[in-house]
Amino acid sequence: MTTTPKNPSEPVRKPPGIKDVALRAGVSWKTVSNVVNGTGRVSDATRARVEEAISELGYRPSLAGRQLRRGRTGILALAVPWVDSPYFAALAHEVITAAAARGHRVFIDETRAQRQAEEIVARGYEVRLIDGIIFSPLALTLAEADRTRGSLPMVLLGERPSAGVEIGTDHVSIDNVQAARQTTEHVIATGRTRIGFLGAEPEQAERSGAPRLKGYLQALEAAGLSTPNGWVVPAKDYSRGTGAAATEEMLPRIGDIDALVCANDELAIGAMHTLRRNGVRVPTEVAVTGWDNSKESRFSNPTLTTVAPDLRGIAEHAVARVIAQIEGGPTSAQDLVLPHRLLIRESSSPPQ
Repeated sequence: MTTTPKNPSEPVRKPPGIKDVALRAGVSWKTVSNVVNGTGRVSDATRARVEEAISELGYRPSLAGRQLRRGRTGILALAVPWVDSPYFAALAHEVITAAAARGHRVFIDETRAQRQAEEIVARGYEVRLIDGIIFSPLALTLAEADRTRGSLPMVLLGERPSAGVEIGTDHVSIDNVQAARQTTEHVIATGRTRIGFLGAEPEQAERSGAPRLKGYLQALEAAGLSTPNGWVVPAKDYSRGTGAAATEEMLPRIGDIDALVCANDELAIGAMHTLRRNGVRVPTEVAVTGWDNSKESRFSNPTLTTVAPDLRGIAEHAVARVIAQIEGGPTSAQDLVLPHRLLIRESSSPPQ
């Protein structure tokens, strides 16, 4: 262990190394390595001498070095666009829990949805510090991430590839189209017929907004309902501020719209904030739904109806698949679609 000198003129002593132990015990450094790693054949007397030298010198083996020599570090990377997003924060917690149960640690990387940062992730960081990657791209499509990826084991999260596009990387998701349709059908069943959508991403076909908008439109069409101009509202990002600002612009149409399906909880929380500030009652005048089952959705006023992805299942499957790759398991890529639940709460109660 490095010691701090008592005065500036006293030299700093370096930590003892494996060769120092070998010299003290009168053996080769290879013998010391065998004792430390429990490998090779070492007599009891020699082992005792080495262990005594280790104790006297205070030698501490480099865990990182030992792991690298074995070809593994026991560390996974989870790369997400934003670590302060409630969804990705909850996902990170579940991934860390699932990895720990399998003896792995997790390194968290925030890409901020920047293409260059995501390309670095897809290529495997080009370092030997991690064994595998669980990656939720945003700037890159799944196909681009698949084409860019290096040799490191990887599992992709997020929307399913566009129709006809196949990827050779394991992928875990939920059925966002079906979930959005189910949510919209619930809103229709409460008696609402003038339903808007907040969170469209018209130029991002493989982001969450596209399949969620598709499911919303499917439900309206099946019910014979229309979407007049201005009822589908884009969002530059999925934040509370954007939800609040977009709803502010919609206020002149709130008399026409009696429900708002939001593409995530943050947009919905922002929307309810603006509605409340302007005297619009939720759900009496306008029903609001969200997505992700964030903790905030359970304690908002009113509590928020939301789609709850199986985050624990997503994490368990992603970790299991990346570790299977690390351990040389089946190489054929799997596209896993996990279940979701619609949690009906106060914000979409039937109008009184």
